[in-house]
Amino acid sequence: MAKNQDVDARHYDVILAPHITEKSMSGEGTITFKVANDATKPQIKEAVEAIFDKKVMSVNTIVAKGKTKRWKGKPYKRSDFKKAIVRLVEGQGSIDFTDGI
Repeated sequence: MAKNQDVDARHYDVILAPHITEKSMSGEGTITFKVANDATKPQIKEAVEAIFDKKVMSVNTIVAKGKTKRWKGKPYKRSDFKKAIVRLVEGQGSIDFTDGI
């Protein structure tokens, strides 16, 4: 992959949204994102470094399987989605999602 750190439209196709829960926000220096199902760890790392201008130490990914639910007696299945837990390098601080990008 190229080391070009310009923010590109493909970076926004990789990172879909922050996954904000009480558990995901408890880690110091870690941020959790919902990412595209076909995104790889190097793509996720490059996208986070380009969009938020932070250095990434490691990326762990999880595929959360969709639950089977019932609505009006009829079963349906929620979609699967992929999460990425991104650990930032020491001294990088954290990412504030309340600011505009």
